[in-house]
Amino acid sequence: MDDSYSDGLAASLSGPLSEALADPTSGSNVMLFLLVAGLGLGMALIYVPLRVFLTITARSRRLKLLQRIRRGNRFSPEGLDLSAWP
Repeated sequence: MDDSYSDGLAASLSGPLSEALADPTSGSNVMLFLLVAGLGLGMALIYVPLRVFLTITARSRRLKLLQRIRRGNRFSPEGLDLSAWP
């Protein structure tokens, strides 16, 4: 029983998968990994500054709108200028 188990384990470890795992720099797996990692890094370098910029400007616009509402410039009946209406 032990011999068949050890023989089966030895046979499975001596296959093509173990050869590929023994030398990971062979084959196209490294190139594929570098391609995917490079694309991910490029997307992150574009996405993060863009997301920060859009978040800051959206907060700034919301703050300005909130301040205008609180001051009553445009959205309260006292602040409406109805002279331009026909």
